[in-house]
Amino acid sequence: MSVTPLSAHLSARPAPAFRGRIGRDARSGHYAVPRRYRLHLAAADPDCLRIAVTHGLLGLDRACPVTFLPAVPDCPDGGHSALRPLYDASAHRYTGPALAPVLSDDWSGRIVSSHGPDIARDLARRFGGGRPTLYPCGAESQIEAVERMCAQGIEEAAQRAGAADAQEAERAAGLDTLLTTLGVLERGLGAHDHLISDQVTAADVELWVALVQLDTVHRHHLDAAAVHRIADHPALWAYARRLAAHPAFGAHLDLDAIARRHHARCQGLEAAGAAVQILDWETHAAEAATVRPQVKRP
Repeated sequence: MSVTPLSAHLSARPAPAFRGRIGRDARSGHYAVPRRYRLHLAAADPDCLRIAVTHGLLGLDRACPVTFLPAVPDCPDGGHSALRPLYDASAHRYTGPALAPVLSDDWSGRIVSSHGPDIARDLARRFGGGRPTLYPCGAESQIEAVERMCAQGIEEAAQRAGAADAQEAERAAGLDTLLTTLGVLERGLGAHDHLISDQVTAADVELWVALVQLDTVHRHHLDAAAVHRIADHPALWAYARRLAAHPAFGAHLDLDAIARRHHARCQGLEAAGAAVQILDWETHAAEAATVRPQVKRP
């Protein structure tokens, strides 16, 4: 499937406090050594879920252990108290929230990166030898286009479509953008099992997480008619269902955690679309758990 970007710029994300990279050799400072690094993830967070799925696809349980954090941060500023020592050790007088995801260096006790896309790429490129190729050679521009499509055409568009304080025209424009994006994806997936290759890539991880968020978070603020129109993309949702049954995807899908995080953060009004579930995620994730045990979380 050929993917073209919606615009020239990536959707705005919160600026990461740390953005170190894992390099190829010792001269880079942070170089790839098994069990040197640790991930700190709250899988209800979309960025963390992308990293958890990437980590699972690559089979890095031993090479890079994961510490799972509570779904709802326990600090008033929205951070995690368990991450505060790492943030304090990594930046003098750091005053911001201690947010996940975090890739830490057990050798130094400091943070390497808190930037989700960089972490996922470094896991795949520096620890991916002999493992699935999630970033195929020559496909980087297509993967980045999928990231833009998901951020702008699905996540941001769905937020605009469900914004209670927006004008009706603005909500309608958001829904139109969302449906247009889903239509493009529907046509592409009608003839292919995956987005840009004949196997799972980072583009599939990106889209799957966006679809999870669309059905488990954003639809709660849409009317029932809009949700039925969103659901009317059979190839797209069959693709999401198929990936949910994959152990690397479904094992990290914690629906209760997503719901608790959403209710803790969201101040919008619930709409009729909340009652129209598109996929039975719990059933499909349970299929994955029969292959790989569910990940233990606090």
